[in-house]
Amino acid sequence: MALTVITASGDAYGVGRMIGEAIAGSVQEVTVHNEELIETEQRWSGSPYLDQLIAAARRTFPQYVRELEGMADGMGIAFDRAFLWNCRGDLRWPDDISPAVAAGLGEGCTSLIIPALGDQPAVIAHNEDGSADYHGQCYWVSAKPDDGPGFESYLYPGMMPGHTLGANGAGIVQTINNIRVHDLKPGIPRHFICRAVLDAQNMDEALDLLKRPDRAGGFHHNLGSATEARLASVEAPASGCTVREITDRPSAHANHLITPELKDLPQAITRSSDVRQQRADELLDQNALEGGGPLRILFEAQPGHEILRSPADGNDDYGKTLATGVFALTPDGVSITVHDGPDTRNIHNVSIKV
Repeated sequence: MALTVITASGDAYGVGRMIGEAIAGSVQEVTVHNEELIETEQRWSGSPYLDQLIAAARRTFPQYVRELEGMADGMGIAFDRAFLWNCRGDLRWPDDISPAVAAGLGEGCTSLIIPALGDQPAVIAHNEDGSADYHGQCYWVSAKPDDGPGFESYLYPGMMPGHTLGANGAGIVQTINNIRVHDLKPGIPRHFICRAVLDAQNMDEALDLLKRPDRAGGFHHNLGSATEARLASVEAPASGCTVREITDRPSAHANHLITPELKDLPQAITRSSDVRQQRADELLDQNALEGGGPLRILFEAQPGHEILRSPADGNDDYGKTLATGVFALTPDGVSITVHDGPDTRNIHNVSIKV
């Protein structure tokens, strides 16, 4: 099953409009009927908290708000609805939420950062996990905005580019792992930060975005700069940011904070995230990369130790591995290969020259 590729260009609104029109069918077929979106709208539409998030986004990143306005018009939905879907992880949910919302907030991913060794390029590899409803309904965006270096990104229908896996024309690679830290506050929604990273020209510029104190929520970011030969694992909840540059030993990360500086912050740690973190670390310690590269780890599916996920894996945060992306970074650019599991490989390939 090949990924449907969307090409978009022009000003911010034009890029968003082209993306929105391309995904409108999937949005109307799947996203607008999503129980999580429905409950999010019922609880948060028109709320002062949502107004604060919109104001922060407009004040800081008007170009990305304009891009989302174009997406909303192309998708045929109201802007506030599109915005709400893109900031649900920045909202403070009470304990009495439905199982669907709880499961959605627990969506997870697993990432590896592998430094260059000998003649082998540096690699960032990532399992993108989400609702099984979106398997076969996601896209690949190849965008050339009037402003910015241009970017390539995996895309859920209704979501802004950037919060999954992608790279830009300056050689910046970004993959994202969800975290559930109880430090949310009014500010810039985290999807807008992710989108901004896709316009970064270098690693320091990307890191400065993740260190902003006015963020509403946060993610774990795996970052790479092909031209600078830099790799970084960045935990960036709303209340802080730790940057660990990866130089000599591979690193794995799932969906909870693990650095000494931040791991004691109040957070939700699902069994699945704990299992995937422990198993990935164990396989790295066993030099599993030498026996099959990053896919040897990301396609691990032993019962009770699953990194490759399915809704029937018995863990406590539902999810399915929707795609696996492998980014090889060299001084000349980034090569991207996307797989749909061990039996359906190479569903999309793209090279970025810098």
